[in-house]
Amino acid sequence: MMTIISLLLLASLLPHLTFTARVNVGIVNGREAKPHSRPYMVSVQVKKQHICGGFLISDTFVMTAAHCRNKTLNLTVVLGAHDLKKSENSVRYTVVSYHQHPDYTMGSFHNDILLLKIEKLRLNDNIKWISIPEEGSVIEAGSVCSVAGWGRTETKGKKSDHLMETDVTVMNNMECESKWGKKHFSTSQMMCVHGDGGSCDGDSGGPLVCGDSAVGVTSFGDPTRCNSPKQPEVYIKISAYLPWIKSIIENVN
Repeated sequence: MMTIISLLLLASLLPHLTFTARVNVGIVNGREAKPHSRPYMVSVQVKKQHICGGFLISDTFVMTAAHCRNKTLNLTVVLGAHDLKKSENSVRYTVVSYHQHPDYTMGSFHNDILLLKIEKLRLNDNIKWISIPEEGSVIEAGSVCSVAGWGRTETKGKKSDHLMETDVTVMNNMECESKWGKKHFSTSQMMCVHGDGGSCDGDSGGPLVCGDSAVGVTSFGDPTRCNSPKQPEVYIKISAYLPWIKSIIENVN
């Protein structure tokens, strides 16, 4: 079984996983986002280097993927950025505390969700949180949504310093399960998308946005090809974790 192709810059930091999948880290066949048109987007960084995406869900919490965390290294988050090489509009925050889903286990992408608490921030035109679904909400197959990130723009290609985005279409969950298999894909906890463009290495932890809400967390994909039609990109379904998310936000001081 292939060893996972891990996150950009974390390949030497994370232990090797045995699950055959590529961790999502850029946007393939995408377009450059209008600067600051997605003010909720977050660059999750180690030693000031981008490793994952994330998104602001309140004035003190960032949501990302659990596999983005390395317990031996401190993460920082950059908000208000468009071009990661320029810092005039961005602000860096230290992570105050980490809240990984208790049922996440390294080596599997089930429950691949992580909340990062930061100091309360001051919102502005470039830094705003995005809403998440209400309990019972359903995203129908065929819905057109979008993804964004600073990851690679093609398989084994270069990462982008500028925020990129693309439109995707939500796939029927049973079809996705048939492509990934029940061992790796959970119809209750995950969702898939397809389209001309999609996530690539470096986009893990970023949001799948439908309408005005973040409905998914970028998790994993085909180990050999970004935006593969055979093994579509998989996202953690935020609606499946609302009680846990609410408990963390309400109870963590």
